[in-house]
Amino acid sequence: MRAILFILLLTLVQFSAQAQAKQLQSGPMVGYSEMREVALWLQTKEPARVKIAYWNLANPADISFTEVVKTTSETAYTAHLIAAPLEPGQRYGYKVYINDKAVELPYTTSFQTQTLWQYRTDPPVFKIAVGSCAYVNEPQYDRPGNPYGGDYQIFSTIHKQQPDAMLWLGDNTYLREADWNSRSGILHRNTHTRSLPELQPLLASTHNYAIWDDHDFGPDDSDGSFVHKDMTLEAFKLFWANPSYGLNGGPGITTQFQWADVDFFLLDNRYFRTADKRKTGEPTILGKEQLEWLINALAYSRAPFKVIVIGGQVINPAPVFENYAANGHGAERDYLLKRIEEEKLKNILFLTGDRHHTEFCQYVNGAGNTIYDLTVSPLTSGSARQVNDENPTRVEGTLFTQRNYGLLEFSGPRTQRKLTIRIFDVNGTEIWTRAIDAVK
Repeated sequence: MRAILFILLLTLVQFSAQAQAKQLQSGPMVGYSEMREVALWLQTKEPARVKIAYWNLANPADISFTEVVKTTSETAYTAHLIAAPLEPGQRYGYKVYINDKAVELPYTTSFQTQTLWQYRTDPPVFKIAVGSCAYVNEPQYDRPGNPYGGDYQIFSTIHKQQPDAMLWLGDNTYLREADWNSRSGILHRNTHTRSLPELQPLLASTHNYAIWDDHDFGPDDSDGSFVHKDMTLEAFKLFWANPSYGLNGGPGITTQFQWADVDFFLLDNRYFRTADKRKTGEPTILGKEQLEWLINALAYSRAPFKVIVIGGQVINPAPVFENYAANGHGAERDYLLKRIEEEKLKNILFLTGDRHHTEFCQYVNGAGNTIYDLTVSPLTSGSARQVNDENPTRVEGTLFTQRNYGLLEFSGPRTQRKLTIRIFDVNGTEIWTRAIDAVK
């Protein structure tokens, strides 16, 4: 009899956990990581009370909980939760609770805190996955013809690499004509993309950071005149768990984070952008405040590599599509590159997307320092059929025109850091690799 009661009790517990899992729309997702706290995110299908239990894997019996958050329709049933206080350099397991019931998931849910290595050891080796242009089909709202999105298994392939973090380089979702003129449409599109089944394991155990580009900001090639940009900014804040959004309390998505000894500068190339075809006034992509903040922050940085994350290509001089050199924005591009030269900044890497192909570019400036630009695109959207740019900065053998992702590995002693770049296709086959030694 006791055995039968135990089996019945176990069955009821499993049934309850499965029932709660059905209330989970998407996530959980691991957001930013610091030494003492980590951001977590999830989305339910209806109003609910959510919290997350977490424990140090070295001491799993000592369980802590985040505060309880109530999800509502006003916030698209999303929840941002903070796990804190934590200890540096540790790995934690975690479990989602919806309405006080645990949710059982068929994949690992874990996060890590950053290592306190300063004045103690060499900085740790770490890996960052990168990619842009993630289109998820929804036929009733897509354009007629062949589906534009595909190869969703790429997210499973990235997950198998076990990167420490994933950097989303813009066009992380594609607003459609039915979406961008209403708040409900914008929230629907973000929900639909985030709910992709193949994406969930990657979100649950890899720290995610993001910028946007035109398709998750508004219509194709949209700029600061987009009348609903405050709604897409709201959606970005609801669906991503970056460390901050915007400068000095102002609008936009600009932020910065450090992983180990490397600084990442996440830029907003849409909110302040002037129209590409405008004939009067002073063209801008970043706006004066953001541009001067970036130069100042780069000059302050002591990082062996300074990674500038922006939606479109920077050092490619071909004035095509929405490159920084195109549509009258070349003067601002030249100003930025000149300031980098005058400040004698070294080991600058622009990390870009947008172009629906991947390539690695570099050139040596007047101060004798090499500037790099790695474009990684697309993840799941359509790829470029042909690339005709007259691009003298492209490194031979690095152009790839199929769906792909990149992996950046930072390694080596503190004074001899090295960046290894690898590009993989959707199934994890390595396409090419290049290595950069940090210059002192």
